[in-house]
Amino acid sequence: MSAATVVIRLTGEVVKHPAEDLEESLDVLERELRVHVTTANRGSRKLFGREYDPVAQVVARGELRGPGKVRAGIDVRGDGSAEAWTGRVRKHLVEQQGREDAFRALRRVLRER
Repeated sequence: MSAATVVIRLTGEVVKHPAEDLEESLDVLERELRVHVTTANRGSRKLFGREYDPVAQVVARGELRGPGKVRAGIDVRGDGSAEAWTGRVRKHLVEQQGREDAFRALRRVLRER
């Protein structure tokens, strides 16, 4: 049994990847989502009469579950930006420091635990 699971959600598709430890799960998360950061290029979308800018659209979400009670992930937005977050019920955005990207910021926060 794996110590952690990485769940990748793309438009209508959910893929689960087992991982042995936190480092491996972070590697899987980055490998699976990095390509979407560089290729995401959505225009504005209308839904129920309201227009959503690309930055307000999540085109890919990666979630890390375990080891322990760790819940964290990264959302890739329609404009190619990415946000790291932690939390199970409520998401808390991870603030990037210096020249960090979302992947490095998430690694920093989870290693500090």
